[in-house]
Amino acid sequence: MPDDKGLHSGHRNRMREKFIHTSLDGFETHEALELLLYYAIPRKDTNPIAHKLLDDFGSLSAVFDAPLDSLKQSGLSENAAVFIKLIPNICRLYLDDKNSGDKVVDVSNIGDRLVHKFIGRDYETVYLLLLDAKCKELYCGIINKGSVNSTDLYVRSVIEKIMMYNAVYAVLAHNHPSGLALPSVADINTTISLAKSLRLVGTRLLDHIVVADEDYVSMKQSHLCDEAFT
Repeated sequence: MPDDKGLHSGHRNRMREKFIHTSLDGFETHEALELLLYYAIPRKDTNPIAHKLLDDFGSLSAVFDAPLDSLKQSGLSENAAVFIKLIPNICRLYLDDKNSGDKVVDVSNIGDRLVHKFIGRDYETVYLLLLDAKCKELYCGIINKGSVNSTDLYVRSVIEKIMMYNAVYAVLAHNHPSGLALPSVADINTTISLAKSLRLVGTRLLDHIVVADEDYVSMKQSHLCDEAFT
């Protein structure tokens, strides 16, 4: 009769073969997480671990979005917890790379261009997108980690980037990691203040995108501070 190790090894092989032939289409959520954990936990049955993580956090996305310490408190080793945290960050890099070919930005739908940049970010992050006169991307990168409302901390960085790339248009985007994609009063005031500073160097602020999870709000399209975008 096969021992537990043989049974466990056979189950893993069957799961891998199932993935090879069906991708994840034939998997339950806990099975997909179980399979993923094979590569971080080589000598344990990861099925009960996957179930526990889903029970503790409520959903697969919540498992990936959980803080490192919370994953460790649920029983994962630091190595396995880091592996879990890699997944959304790799997804962000994948999407960023996949979308990097087309440099011409659709200014009517800028949010779709930026929303994926916040995947896996559980802290507030501010992105700056700079465009030329034909709306071709010149620069897109992080200019601040922390509160978007600390305008004085990064306005100099924004202007330096604008001067470096000779940008005509700018777009700001930031996330609400544990909230709704709803601009606050402070967000609105910051946007107005930043727009005024950019006008002094001949650059127009096209939009400010507020992101939460996979949702976003365009402050321009929402008409929350029209004076910033005129």
